[in-house]
Amino acid sequence: MSEKETFTKVDANGNNFDPLDMRNYSIEKLPNRQKSKVEQLMASFGAPIAILSFIALAFFVELPYLQSIDISSLQSDRAIEMFNEMGEEQFIRNNHYMLAIFAAAIILWLTAAIPNYQVSLILIISLVLTGVLPERVAYAQLGHPVMWLNIMSFVLASMLVATGVAKRFALWFILKFGKNAGSIFISFIAINTLLSAFISATTAKAAILLPIFMVIAAVYGADGGDKKTNFGRSIVLQNLLNINLGAGAFVTGSGANLLAAALISGAIEGNVYFSDWMFAMFPTMVGMMFIGYFVAMRIFFPLEKKEQKPQIKGGMKRLKDEYEKLGPISYQEIKTIVIFVLILALWATDRIHGVSATAVAFVGAIVALLPRYGIVEWNQVDIPWHLMLFSAGAYTLGAGFNYTDLPSLSVNAFFDSIGIGTETEFWMLYILLTGVMCFSALIFQSKTMRTMIFIPIAIGVAQRFDFSVVSLALPTAFMIEYVWVLYFNSKPAALLYETDRYDLKDAFKFGITMMIIGYILNIFLGETWFRWLGITPNGVFGIF
Repeated sequence: MSEKETFTKVDANGNNFDPLDMRNYSIEKLPNRQKSKVEQLMASFGAPIAILSFIALAFFVELPYLQSIDISSLQSDRAIEMFNEMGEEQFIRNNHYMLAIFAAAIILWLTAAIPNYQVSLILIISLVLTGVLPERVAYAQLGHPVMWLNIMSFVLASMLVATGVAKRFALWFILKFGKNAGSIFISFIAINTLLSAFISATTAKAAILLPIFMVIAAVYGADGGDKKTNFGRSIVLQNLLNINLGAGAFVTGSGANLLAAALISGAIEGNVYFSDWMFAMFPTMVGMMFIGYFVAMRIFFPLEKKEQKPQIKGGMKRLKDEYEKLGPISYQEIKTIVIFVLILALWATDRIHGVSATAVAFVGAIVALLPRYGIVEWNQVDIPWHLMLFSAGAYTLGAGFNYTDLPSLSVNAFFDSIGIGTETEFWMLYILLTGVMCFSALIFQSKTMRTMIFIPIAIGVAQRFDFSVVSLALPTAFMIEYVWVLYFNSKPAALLYETDRYDLKDAFKFGITMMIIGYILNIFLGETWFRWLGITPNGVFGIF
């Protein structure tokens, strides 16, 4: 595209369209992706298959390892307590119910036959009606500390949006450091990293950044459609990568990270601190972002000479105008920045002062919502309650696992059936568990669901082979955010696919390459950095 004075174009529908107007790239203006025929077929058969699976596993299929459970085979203290309280027969029956409910929920989640929050509601009441969990325990998961951390994090994130701090920071950084094509990409690495420390929803980060990098794409002539360019491919796919990698740098980066930490903390009767996760993963994920920059810019999407310069005259000025519309930084914005800096400082030092991340977020949210002296009002807070209900169902499932000890029983039965004893090398298990968590992202649609399936398995494997739960479960959890390969692997992936700046082939070759690099890096870190931190065996630092 040659330089031009006018910004107005005609879109595919014959309407005038300004490619430099950030309002044209808000989420509500992107078209909703229609389900493919395969997805529609899966949805139509999901519910019947789930019902049949539940009936079969609950009443007809007799799995040998669930027929003769004795107390010596149980790992969970809660399960041992329940075994003594209700007797062997009822305990075995409850394990059948637990397996049946788990299988039915997984089928419904995978096929998206009904909304995921509705699956969670069905799951919770099913665990109550079958007697697997007492009502108080099942319903109490909505009050889980991690749930409250999620809620308070959304309150805090709403401050960034309501006051314009997030938009101001992103625009300022781009205008200050984005002097050319290469520096623009590096600027987004910095922006994603900082926002990830405060925003625990990857979709929210995508919504904040999407209008900005789409305007930049237009400035550099990346119009999409039949005129896809390497600049357009790279700026969208690198942001998709960095949004997820940034989330993986902090335990508060996503609800799935928080869930994994809660499950591991419950198994070790201790805490996985914010600082523990950050020390292990912050340098790792930032390093991965720069590797992604190199892979995109040098291997898959090298920029032609003309792509390295703006194609629309005065295009960057439009971003500057957008920035200037925000006006001078306000008192409310300064208060927001101070609150966030204090929160991050307290989170990063939680091992020192002992105040939990949830308690810190609580105080921050209370200050933010104070009448007259606060920053946001309640009606400005955007809390996705459907995601909260979905998460509550996942935590209730975790409580069911704890009451029945189903993961440990299943893991032991599996290894016994294939003849693997307790002498298996740690690194074989490490490579297997982290690999399964990593590459399962190619087929699962929910990070929370992968967490609910594979973290309990990692815990069960560690207990069977008498390794530290942290040494296997935490590195497995570090692979949760690898959800950038295909459009259905995560909400940001689905959202950014609608920009039409890349196709599935582009996403797959870049995404699978970065996934493999990340997996290999995780193995290398298990022998080096994680050892030094004391996560994997023979560690020096002994954090855990």
